[in-house]
Amino acid sequence: MTVQTGTTLQARPLHPLFAGELTGVDVRALDDRGLAELRALMDRYAVLVIREQPFTDDEQAAFAARLGGGQLVTKVGRSVIDPNKRLKHEALTDISNLDENDEIMNRADRRRMYSLGNRLWHSDSSFQSPPARYSMLSAKEVPSAGGETEYADMRAAYDAFPDALKAQIEDLRAFHSIIYSRSTIGFTEFSDAERAQFPGAEQPLVRLHPGSQRKSVYVASHASHVIGWPVPDGRILLRELLALATLPQFVYRHTWRVGDFVIWDNRCTMHRGLAFDETHERRDLRRVTTIDTP
Repeated sequence: MTVQTGTTLQARPLHPLFAGELTGVDVRALDDRGLAELRALMDRYAVLVIREQPFTDDEQAAFAARLGGGQLVTKVGRSVIDPNKRLKHEALTDISNLDENDEIMNRADRRRMYSLGNRLWHSDSSFQSPPARYSMLSAKEVPSAGGETEYADMRAAYDAFPDALKAQIEDLRAFHSIIYSRSTIGFTEFSDAERAQFPGAEQPLVRLHPGSQRKSVYVASHASHVIGWPVPDGRILLRELLALATLPQFVYRHTWRVGDFVIWDNRCTMHRGLAFDETHERRDLRRVTTIDTP
């Protein structure tokens, strides 16, 4: 592989506030300078769409380790309800509607029911401590229609909050739980082992993004309640924040193409997948996620 050196990366904006597109670059071949430029673009755009990236699973994991400092979420750190055992690499999460035989999954499959929670607005691993930094999704097969991914800019959303709301949430913390978020769509049949694996985590409602030095609201479907508040009051506040943060002006919708590689910063964005015809259409996306450690 030829290492790309001396190239200044430039992104084309995809949205007035965030999200950019890179073309004509093979990120597998970036040297340390190129990776630093890519991180700088991530600090600016929070979501980067990089076209025509023919990753193997090993290459995707290796690139993620270089970009994110080497700390990857592995199967040990993911749900025991792994969508399936189709992918063998420890660092890859299977974001697909395919079973271990590479066939379209039955719509009643428990693993599919669990994965429907990905259609709720969320930040990856906010229910763990430390949570996720970067997520990187590689598109192998995409449906002919539907199946897009939406992203919300939590920095721009925070900037638009009224001053009184900013003051109210400045020092608040919320409890995040994947058990809670799945229960909101009616998925409650967790085993004792599954519940024990994910006890949840406290997170601040306001975070300072270190790369851009901008504040962002840190809320997601995993956010169950506000620490120190009566649960009903806290959930009303969390729903208000979620609604404000996902207004159309803060959202970019990505329509997938085969070969797309999308990186997003979970510290300052939320995302959700959209529906498609799961009975007849195949969708094969593969994700690697880095842990937000120093």
